[in-house]
Amino acid sequence: MVLPSRPDLEVVGAFNPGVIRHNGEVILLVRVSEAPHKVSSSIAAAPYYNADSRRLEIKHWHVSEKGPDVSDSRLVVDQGRTWLTSISHLRVARSTDGIHFEVDGLPTFVPESVYESFGIEDPRITLLDGTYWINYTAVSEHGIATGLASTKDFKAFERHGIIFPPPNRDVTIFPQKIGGRYFALHRPMPEGLGHPAIWIATSSDLLSWGDHRIVASARPGSWDDVKIGGGAVPVKVHANRQDAWLAIYHGVTGSPPTYSLGALLLDQYDPSKVIGRSREPILRPEAPYEREGFFGSVVFACGALVDGDLVRIYYGAADDVTAVADLSLADILAGLA
Repeated sequence: MVLPSRPDLEVVGAFNPGVIRHNGEVILLVRVSEAPHKVSSSIAAAPYYNADSRRLEIKHWHVSEKGPDVSDSRLVVDQGRTWLTSISHLRVARSTDGIHFEVDGLPTFVPESVYESFGIEDPRITLLDGTYWINYTAVSEHGIATGLASTKDFKAFERHGIIFPPPNRDVTIFPQKIGGRYFALHRPMPEGLGHPAIWIATSSDLLSWGDHRIVASARPGSWDDVKIGGGAVPVKVHANRQDAWLAIYHGVTGSPPTYSLGALLLDQYDPSKVIGRSREPILRPEAPYEREGFFGSVVFACGALVDGDLVRIYYGAADDVTAVADLSLADILAGLA
C-alpha cells in the first residue's frame, strides 16, 4: 500500500517507475500521483507547488455554468489557464527479489522549483561512474520539460536543472559514453508541423545537449502509427554477432489511443542508426488492470533489467498501478525487422 504524503491528499496512482540495482537490492523510483480528497461535486480542486511559499498548496473553485471547465477530470481550466487535478512526486520502493517491494512511507523526491509546480513524473535512472543520474519530467504552467538530478544513495539528491526545455519528454540517457560523449534519446513534441518522434542528442557534461538527430518516427499502418517515445534506459546486448543497444520504447495507435511497448536495436557506435525494430508489440494492454484505470489501454515503461535472456520490464498500467513482465531477449530480437 502506498500512503499519501499528507492527510488532505489521497493516492490516485503509483506507476511508471525507473529501476536500478543498488547495494544488492532492486530500487524502483515510482511516480506517485496524489489528488485532494473530493469534498463536493460543486467544488473543483488542484494541488500545486507554490515556489514563493515553498510548499504544496491546493486551489479551489466553485463549479457553475459560468466555469471553470471541468469536463476533463484531469484538468481545471479557468479563464484560459489550465491546472491539473493531481500532482506527482517520486518515491523509493525496495526489493531483494525484484518482485515483492516495500514502498517508503514518505516522498523521496518532490517538486521544488517553479518548473515543477504541477509535479514530477516518469523518472529514468542511469548509472554512470558510481553516480545515479535521474532524469524526470518537470511539469508546470510553463510546459513539459526534462529535469536532471543525481544521487549516490537514493536519500540525498543534487538537482542540476532543466536539460531539455518544453515541450520535451521521454528522455533516456545511455549508461556509458560512446566515442567520448554522453548520448540520450529524447522526444520533442512539435505543434503545427511534424509529429512526435524519437530523437538523439549528445553532451560532454550531461547538462548541455546538442547534435540533435532524428532516430525513429511513427509508422503508418503499424501498431505505432500515431506517435512514439522513449521508454527504458538502453542496455547493451549481443545480437546478430555484434553488440548493439536495445531500447524499449512505447508506440501509440487508435482513437481512443492504445499504448504498447516495442524495441529498437541501435548501432553500438552510432545509436542514431536503427538496425532493428519490433514488427509487433512486445507488450500490449491485455489484462484488466492495463485496459481499465485512470487512463485505460496503456502500458508504459521507464525501466527494465536485463539478466542473460531475461528482460524484466517494470511498467505503468493504465496510468494507475505498477506491474512487471518477464520477456525473453531472444524472442524480442527474433521479432525485429
